[in-house]
Parts: sequence; structure tokens; C-alpha cells
Amino acid sequence: MTTFPLITHRHAQEVLACVHDQPVTVAHFLADVRQLAAALPAGRHVLNVCGDRYRFAVGVAAALLADKISLLPPTLTPEMVRQVKDFAPDVFCLTDQPQTIDLPQFSWADALAARAPAAAGMQAGRLEIPEIPAARTAAIVFTSGSTGTPVAHRKSWGGLVHSVRAEAGRLGLLDGRQHSIVATVPPQHMFGFESSVLLALQSSATLSAAHPFYPADICSALAAATRPRMLVTTPVHLRVLLASDLDIPLPDLVLSATAPLPPQLAQAVEARLQAPLLEIYGSTETGQIATRRTTQTAEWTLFPGIRLSAMQGRVWASGVHLEQAMPLGDELELLSDERFLLHGRTADLINIAGKRSSLGYLNHQLNAVPGVIDGAFFMPDEGDGGHVTRLMAFAVAPGMQASMLLAALRERIDAIFIPRPLVMLDALPRNSTGKLPQDALKALAYAHQHQGDKGAAHAR
Repeated sequence: MTTFPLITHRHAQEVLACVHDQPVTVAHFLADVRQLAAALPAGRHVLNVCGDRYRFAVGVAAALLADKISLLPPTLTPEMVRQVKDFAPDVFCLTDQPQTIDLPQFSWADALAARAPAAAGMQAGRLEIPEIPAARTAAIVFTSGSTGTPVAHRKSWGGLVHSVRAEAGRLGLLDGRQHSIVATVPPQHMFGFESSVLLALQSSATLSAAHPFYPADICSALAAATRPRMLVTTPVHLRVLLASDLDIPLPDLVLSATAPLPPQLAQAVEARLQAPLLEIYGSTETGQIATRRTTQTAEWTLFPGIRLSAMQGRVWASGVHLEQAMPLGDELELLSDERFLLHGRTADLINIAGKRSSLGYLNHQLNAVPGVIDGAFFMPDEGDGGHVTRLMAFAVAPGMQASMLLAALRERIDAIFIPRPLVMLDALPRNSTGKLPQDALKALAYAHQHQGDKGAAHAR
């Protein structure tokens, strides 16, 4: 039976995590994991909602030891919780703070109240790192809902290990130094799960327990992390961080995902943070499969062993950690066995009066207008309300009139794709990973579609 170790750290006194600016050793971590595994309730499915990244990691590891499955939905709305309960009736909620979730709850703190003696015993004894069967189901993750109803996808321990080890090699984390990983994305999201938790466990890195969001919090978390240090983040967080006047502790590497990064923003990040910025490409369905350095090329390079092929009008990914060929939801141009270009999501393609474009391209042009902090186009469903379907757009651009922004858009996109209406907002309803779920955009569109919103301007 093939197995993989829970962690790749080799010494009991290595620092595995930084929690509230305090180091946590490998021995301490393994003691926590074993104690929590022994205390978990009988249900086989765990909804791990721990906000502290270290406690989340302990919860995932404890579930693996106990042969339980971590469920990672995209949100914790009452409807999503109902879907999770229907999917796994035996599910319980692992928490590190009180929750209003309508599920049986199990407190991380209660389970580890007597942690200190257990940790001391671990430090005194021989380091025994658990081996986990490669075929064991480690997690079931759900699509984000940005393109519709969330769908569940099983992830084996072996598949996840192959994926994050390939990532570690691509990012240069296996150079013999102990890297620190600071992340602004939640660990429950596929990107955060792989790149801020599993990556640390499988590259002997130090995991930062923090979940910073605001620029000052990001700076504080970076300052507490030893170098070399990597910032795992999103375009939304990077925009806000660069817009701050703070003295940012410099990372040695920046990793971005969840949305394509405009080249101008990538250049600004590398100039300000004085570190290379890599984007990672993947999906909930496939996990991560490729990277690019955006300031140097538009081409993506696949991880070793990953293959792309065009079949049935779509591009499919296969190989290594993918247990079966998976269709991709993006329009890709295959350049070679290892490289491709990304042209946007298949669902983003639009056709108006015979002219084709993509929402991804239009969003890029909108966000490239000077003064625009954030923006998104939306294509309503055909025939909504008996009206002719027209593109809408929402923009955050303090101090800019909608008419000014429309004039700038006319310089960039075909007139037929000019939004009607363009709605100026204080902020877009992005989730904690910086994505705009489709239902949130639909709600915005419904609120503004048939009323004369004072912040809207209709193109003439």
C-alpha cells in the first residue's frame, strides 16, 4: 500500500508554524494532531471552519489520522450548510470560536485543553511522523459557485501530495532553506488549502496561522514571518496593499490566484515589493496545474506530468494527481505539450449581434482604465423581464463620473459591448478569496436593472 508522510519536516524542534508571533514546533503540532484525532466525534465528515490557519491544519491532519473526511464548501450560508448536511448527514462542525451554523459543533479548544502534557511527551520521545495511505479521501471540496451551483469533488491524500510537491518544486521551496508562508486567502478555499496549508506541510515550511485581510494586518503577518517568506494572495488584496502608504515588509516571493492578474498590476507589485510574482492556474476540479511569471510572459507552463488535450470541443487535463481526465471551464490555446494561453472562461464567452467577446476581456479593459479600483461586467439571462438582453457593468472608481468611465471604455471596446447601464458602487460583493460569485452578481443586476439608480449612466 502506497503511503505519504503527514509532514516532511524531519526534526522534532523544527518550527512548523507561527501562531500569534510564537513558534510552534513539529513535536507540538504532532501532539496536537494526535490528541484531536482521538477526541473527534463519531461522524465521518468534518466541516472544518477554524479561522486560525494552524488550528485548521491540525483539524485536517487529525481527520486524516482518524480516517475522516474534511468538507470544504465555498461559503457558510444557511443554504450551503443545508446542502452539506444533505450530502453528508453525519457531518459535524469543527470550530475554534462560537458559530451560528446549524450543525453539531465540536470545539477545538475543548479537545486540546490538556495539550501541554501531551506535547511534552512528544518532545521527549522519538519523532514518529504518521504515514497516510495515498488512496485515503482527505477532503471533499466544492466549486465556488462563481459559475453556478457548487459541485463536490473528492481529493485523495496521494493526489494532494503530488500536487503540492510539484508546486513546491516550481516555486523553489525545496532549496534546503525553511521558507515561511503568509496567506491572505482562507484555508477552506482550494487555493488556500493547497498553497497555505498543505504546501507548508509538504515542503518543510513554516505556516503562518494568521488570516490577514487589511494592509496593516498583512504587513504585521509578514513582519512576524522569518525569511525567506512567501505571500500567498489574490489580485484584490494586492491592489489594496499597493494602494496603502504603509512600509510593507518585503516578501521573497508572491503567489497570486483566483483571478487573472493584469500585467500592469503584476509590474507594480514586483516593483513595490521587490520580489518575483508568480500566478498559479487551476480549479477546484483539477487543483493547481500550471504557473507563469506574468511580468515576463502570457504563457502558462504546466506542472511536470500534467497533460492537456482537446476533445469534444473542450480542453481536458490529465496525469499525475488527476485520477481521471477532467474538463476545464476555460478557453485555452495549446501552444506545446507544456505551454498554453488562457483566453477566459468558457462560460464568459458572449455573442451580441454576431460579435464575440468574453467577460474576462471586458473586465480587463474596465479595470485597466486609470482611476478604476475594481469592476465587473455582467450578462443577464436571455429574455429576463421581457427586455432586450444588454450587458451591464459595475465599477468602483472614487471621484469618477459614470459618463467619464463610459467615454474611456469607448476607446477600448467595441460600441456594442458598452454596458447599459454602468453602475458606480462603493465596493463589489467579493467573497473572502476575491471572487465574485454568480449569485451575488445576479442580485446586483436585479437590484439595478429596472430602476433609475442614481449612480447609473445609460450609454446613448
